[in-house]
Amino acid sequence: MELATQADMYSPSIDEIGNYVDKIYYCKLGLYCPCGSRKDKIYDTNTMFSIHVKSKHHQSWLKNLNLNRANYYIENEKMKETLQNQQIIISKLDKEIQNKNLTIDYLTKQLTTKNNIVVNNLIDL
Repeated sequence: MELATQADMYSPSIDEIGNYVDKIYYCKLGLYCPCGSRKDKIYDTNTMFSIHVKSKHHQSWLKNLNLNRANYYIENEKMKETLQNQQIIISKLDKEIQNKNLTIDYLTKQLTTKNNIVVNNLIDL
């Protein structure tokens, strides 16, 4: 059995003043760029990816990231809150499922016990 492997998703680095900048690093499995210029394109070599990074579409994506970084922070905080709420909801639903499973098991056991008594009484006749 072989492990499934997939390309890493590229994310720009942050320079000393807080701007997003391109920093190309080596990846054996290739890189996928989320800029959207070529959907589902995996860049297998550093050369191919460095050519992509110089494209107009990628540069405008990077510029847009830098212009909206405050909005991304706010969005990230909202997503964290949503994630926490969803985790609480999931844990409550898990407890509810466990309780219902216990109830089902208990009622099933009672039902089978009653059926055995009825069957045994019929056999004794």
